[in-house]
Amino acid sequence: MSGRWQIAQVNIALPREPVDSPALAEFVANLEPINALADQAPGFVWRLQDESGDATSIRPFDDDRLMINMSVWESIEDLWKFVYDSAHLDVMRRRREWMTKLAESHLVLWWIPAGHIPSADEARDRLDLLRTDGPGPEAFTFKQRYPAPDVTPQAPSFDDREPCRA
Repeated sequence: MSGRWQIAQVNIALPREPVDSPALAEFVANLEPINALADQAPGFVWRLQDESGDATSIRPFDDDRLMINMSVWESIEDLWKFVYDSAHLDVMRRRREWMTKLAESHLVLWWIPAGHIPSADEARDRLDLLRTDGPGPEAFTFKQRYPAPDVTPQAPSFDDREPCRA
């Protein structure tokens, strides 16, 4: 990739209890170390945070109970490594203890020009787009990825092509 594009992600969660409740104490205790891990991770660019250093008080959705996590990374691979190949995974495995499973998509990825900082409104719009239209170049998931706008998908290799039928 040319470095002209970066990947933005937003994920939302509905806590089972208020953030300051004893039931979420371990979740809250993990915020600072996991955010510090993200800040130092290869490919990390930016994350949404308030003056406390996390985003637990930021509520950009109609439902004020919904929490938001938003960040920007140099590549999907860098984001994937942080999410699934770091201590973040240990915390994520426990999410059902603290968060309610949402019926709709809770995570969306999208390409942004390098240096752009997405707004909460932009994130909400991308999540809505994914929910209404499904994955596409403007809003997608880890499972159904789309290349950056200036990246042309590679031609299929010889082994990927359909055999010639006479």
